[in-house]
Amino acid sequence: MAYEHILWSEEDGVATLTINRPDRLNALNAGVIQEMIDAVDQIRDGASSARCLVLTGAGRGFSSGADLSGGGAGGAIGKGPVDAGKVLETHFNVLLERLFALPVPFVTSVNGPAAGAGCSYALAGDIVVAARSAYFLQAFVNIGLVPDVGSTWLLPRLAGKARAQAMMMLGERIPAETAAEWGMIWKVVDDDALAAETAAIARRLAAGPTRALALIRHGIRDCLDRTLTEALMVERVNQLAAGRTADFAEGVMAFLQKRPAAFTGR
Repeated sequence: MAYEHILWSEEDGVATLTINRPDRLNALNAGVIQEMIDAVDQIRDGASSARCLVLTGAGRGFSSGADLSGGGAGGAIGKGPVDAGKVLETHFNVLLERLFALPVPFVTSVNGPAAGAGCSYALAGDIVVAARSAYFLQAFVNIGLVPDVGSTWLLPRLAGKARAQAMMMLGERIPAETAAEWGMIWKVVDDDALAAETAAIARRLAAGPTRALALIRHGIRDCLDRTLTEALMVERVNQLAAGRTADFAEGVMAFLQKRPAAFTGR
């Protein structure tokens, strides 16, 4: 499909999805989310050969969250009862689940404010790199709503219950450097270094053992709520799958021959 609200590009095994509504600080509505789902599904369905996905925003922000003026919160205020959860079921949550289920690594490049649903998508990355001027915000309480798009699942696991709860109940900005200190994100870099740092990480992941990387990303989430014994079994199953890949055979051979591995993603 032709995209109106996002940019999609592929180079050197890296697919980049850019939310492209800079005049609205990349606010999200059903139309934007549907385009993002379609783009992500290219990787899921094999229409794209990308071995890493990067998600970022155009202009001065990552995403300001749901577009309250464009039906992003479930409908127009003042025109009858609003179901603020409906669009979550049909669009926002669908995208989050698609991102979690990707068979390739997923990097988010947070180039500015990441608020509401935008905060959730930013923090959903396997590796999150943020510009020094970026910040993370859960402002739902300021308009009488509750955090959504996985925020109540993600944030306590990343920052701990006390920090996540205060962040949500006070609705205050969390600067990128604080987010890094709290363990919410991987790294903070100067604004003018963000693109280069993201590209370097993405290229490294795209050149890696794709199936093993997918098993790592899925295995970590799968084990978050399991007992140690259950987690050991998950690792056992995943190691069986990883050990049967061509990349494992190549990795061992390269180690023995003292040369860099040439992984193919198989």
